[in-house]
Amino acid sequence: MKEIFKKANKALNKVKSGQTSISRSSDVQNFLSQVATTPSRAGDAHMIFALDATASREETWGLARQLQTEMFLSTRSLGGLNLQLCYFRGFADFFSSRWESSADEIVRVMAGMSCEAGATQIERVLAHAINESQVRSVKCVVYIGDAMEENIDVLANLSGKLGLLNIPLFMFQERDEPGTRKAFMECARLSGGAYSQFDQASITHLKELLKAVAVYAAGGYRALKNFSKGSTKEVKLIEQQLKS
Repeated sequence: MKEIFKKANKALNKVKSGQTSISRSSDVQNFLSQVATTPSRAGDAHMIFALDATASREETWGLARQLQTEMFLSTRSLGGLNLQLCYFRGFADFFSSRWESSADEIVRVMAGMSCEAGATQIERVLAHAINESQVRSVKCVVYIGDAMEENIDVLANLSGKLGLLNIPLFMFQERDEPGTRKAFMECARLSGGAYSQFDQASITHLKELLKAVAVYAAGGYRALKNFSKGSTKEVKLIEQQLKS
C-alpha cells in the first residue's frame, strides 16, 4: 500500500510541474484505481454515512442526494470499502441499511428516500456507530445535517467515546446556523474528526468533500493528504483538521 501511495503522489507532482497534461479528475481516478488494485485484507474498513432527512432539508434534498449518489458510485473503485447508510426523519424514524461492498444497493435505497418533518436524532447515529464498532472495524462516520435539537453534553460524551475508538466524525453542516455549527464542530473535535459547512450556493463543494472522506476511509490519512493536494480548499481544511 505504501508503494502505491508513493507512486500516486509522484504522478500528482508531475501534473503540478507540467510534465503531463492529464487532468486533475484523471489524476484522482488513477489514484483511486491504484488503491482499488491493492489486495483486500481481512478487517477492511467500514464507513457509516448518516443523513438528517427531516423537513428542513427538503429544499436542497434533490441536489444533495445526487451528489451523495455520485460519492457512493465513486467508491466502486475503492477496494475493501464497505458502506452503511443511516438516516432519521419523522417521528422517531431511524433507518440503517445492511453493510454493502457495492454502492448500487445503497443508491437504490437513497432513490426511495424523502424528507419528513421531525426532530434530529444525532444521538442515535452516534450510539449506533459505537455499537457497530463492537462487531466490525468502523473507519469513520460521515454526517450531513442542518440542525441540532438535542442535549450537547450527551452528544459530546458519545463523540468522545468515538474518539477513544479511533472513529472520527466528519460533520458536514448545511447552512450556517450558529448553534448547530458550534455543536457540530465540538463533536468533530472530540472524535478526532473534521467539520465543514456548505449552503445552496456552495453545495457542489459537498461532492469533493464526500470523495475525500471515501478516499480517507479506503486508504487512511496518507491517501487523503495526497488527494487534498489537487483538490479544493474545503478538502484541504478537512485534511488539516485531521492532522491536528
